[in-house]
Amino acid sequence: MINFNIPPRVGKELQFIEQAIAIHKICGDGDFTKRCSQWIEETTGTSKALLTTSCTHATEMAAILSEVGFGDEIIMPSYTFVSTADAFVLRGATPVFVDIRPDTMNIDEKLIEAAITDKTKAIVPVHYAGVSCEMDVIMDIAKRHNLIVVEDAAQGVMSTYKGKALGTIGDYGCYSFHETKNYSMGEGGALLIKDADKIENAEIIREKGTNRSKFFRGQVDKYTWVDAGSSYLPSELNAAYLWAQLEVAEEINEDRLALWERYYKAFQPLEAAGRIQLPVIPEGCVHNGHMFFIKAKDFEERSRLIEYMKENGVGCVFHYIPLHSAPAGKRFGRFHGEDVYTTKESERLLRLPLYYKLTKDNQDTVIEKLLEFYGAE
Repeated sequence: MINFNIPPRVGKELQFIEQAIAIHKICGDGDFTKRCSQWIEETTGTSKALLTTSCTHATEMAAILSEVGFGDEIIMPSYTFVSTADAFVLRGATPVFVDIRPDTMNIDEKLIEAAITDKTKAIVPVHYAGVSCEMDVIMDIAKRHNLIVVEDAAQGVMSTYKGKALGTIGDYGCYSFHETKNYSMGEGGALLIKDADKIENAEIIREKGTNRSKFFRGQVDKYTWVDAGSSYLPSELNAAYLWAQLEVAEEINEDRLALWERYYKAFQPLEAAGRIQLPVIPEGCVHNGHMFFIKAKDFEERSRLIEYMKENGVGCVFHYIPLHSAPAGKRFGRFHGEDVYTTKESERLLRLPLYYKLTKDNQDTVIEKLLEFYGAE
């Protein structure tokens, strides 16, 4: 069976984990956490990057720092993972879903302004597949309406928009280092902070509401509880695992992009014949090969394709069930305007196996079986 995903591993992970254990520092904010944070800061140009236990927790921190509360509204796409909404629902806010663009599966920037009310506090664009939303338009809307922008860049590490790293354009950016992402620490994430004035408060929230970070820097002689917070600091063991991959991040990125390009070229004739649709990368966007998907004609064709690929030893998956159609989405949120594309496009999209070091033979098999499916139709 060709797996849909195999978590990245480059070879030094266990060595670095053993180093962390040997120096008796495994609880977090040790040398490996600092290396990872510094790498993110230097690579992206953000003011501060804080490793977190997940992208979900990074988004929760962003919601707290944005002072989102009961009665507030946040504008976001329905086509995303539940964490994007949960972080704000936990603060008592209402997700207001707007439709997506069918080309990128990102929030339709032209529909955002009409969804703004006097309760709107933030816009939360999701960079699907590591391909940027139209951030110039979104930032202009946010500026004119005095709104906060929290970028869900879970899939966007190493992607850019007009030369700017995803996660650094809005007020806050959220990365994921889950096992399904390009770079992994098992479970983990990072919060990127644009405004340096927010860093100290973010450190307090991340360290259970204490000024522990200042204590370890020698800025205070003892640490104490100073504000509300939680435990968002990952283990040093997770950071050690991640550091092995960040050391060779360019190699991983190039490998994934090469796989992405091979899929794209192989399936161009199918698209030209009107049988499928392929991903679109708008001008000014540089993606990271996070995923490769095709769009079948409809839900029924996708279902047949998934079964055919499975019968031939190829694991393919789909996602997401649009949040506004889910029980919690109906309870906590609302859809503004018409759902023209969100549901329809979500029912057509199918993700193919793509991971670091996917072999040429295995990728050839995926390509061959998908072409067979459409050749037999």
